[in-house]
Amino acid sequence: MRHLPLVHDASLIVGMDPADDAAVYRLPGGDAIVFTADFFTPIVDDPEDFGAIAAANAMSDVYAMGGRPLLALNLVGFPLKTLGHEVLAKILAGGAAVAREAGVLVAGGHSIDDAEPKYGMAVVGMVDPESVWKKSGLRTGDRLFLTKPLGTGIVATAHKRGVVDDADLRAAVASMRTLNRAAMEAGRAAGVHAATDITGYGLLGHLLEMCRGAGQRAAIDSSALPVLPGVRRYIDDGVVPGGTRNNLADASSSVAFAAALDETTRILCADAQTSGGLLLAVSADAAPRLRAELAARQVLVAEIGEVLGPAEGAVDLVHIR
Repeated sequence: MRHLPLVHDASLIVGMDPADDAAVYRLPGGDAIVFTADFFTPIVDDPEDFGAIAAANAMSDVYAMGGRPLLALNLVGFPLKTLGHEVLAKILAGGAAVAREAGVLVAGGHSIDDAEPKYGMAVVGMVDPESVWKKSGLRTGDRLFLTKPLGTGIVATAHKRGVVDDADLRAAVASMRTLNRAAMEAGRAAGVHAATDITGYGLLGHLLEMCRGAGQRAAIDSSALPVLPGVRRYIDDGVVPGGTRNNLADASSSVAFAAALDETTRILCADAQTSGGLLLAVSADAAPRLRAELAARQVLVAEIGEVLGPAEGAVDLVHIR
């Protein structure tokens, strides 16, 4: 994307300068649309689960901007002659089920013949143009909340290597299929002013994006991190995807690791997520309200850190008991 020319327009509230989770465009009447697209190859064997996870993941970018998705188009690459119509139908059914849950209309899409299956969605939503959540919105003293457990990349890799426990896989799939709608609604009610969703760059990578955009430094308490079942055991057994190790290497120059912090926790914080939770920033005064709003909607309540103050963009990964 860095090779594309930057687009500047008075109506483009969020574009590529700086980049964010989705584009936001102000309409002539004063409302704003949020627009995003995402697709990927299967990370689970069940085609319906794959479709559901991909759809939830695509819609997550709209929720991460504080918006509500309204309309989607399917994006499909599929080897129809090899895998057949039935598998594709199940993938699309999984995506449609999550769209119905979100109140999103799937109005069509586009497909191509492809040797490796790929599925996702282009999604359009609406957002209040005066209160868009941007990565760059961090403020000194903010408290940071994460709304889903970490470790989906590790569990998916354990699945690919044939060493995953069925119960661990079910927990990961359930997390990835879950929409971030309730988390967004809780954040809106509590006055959240900055957010992102945790996906391919892992917790550290996405938090660093926020810190750099806002010129802030943040601290993460590793003891407060929510983790999917079995993940630490898989990491200790060497079940770590290459993307996660790359994330850790890329982030390390900007992260101050506590001396006593174990390698397992460092890897966990860099794990490349699929359909992860929202990372929400809220003032210290509003943090109790956010806890209550998340709990009322049965969303994970995990306060994992705080924003320390102005800096060039860095993270302290600490361990507090």
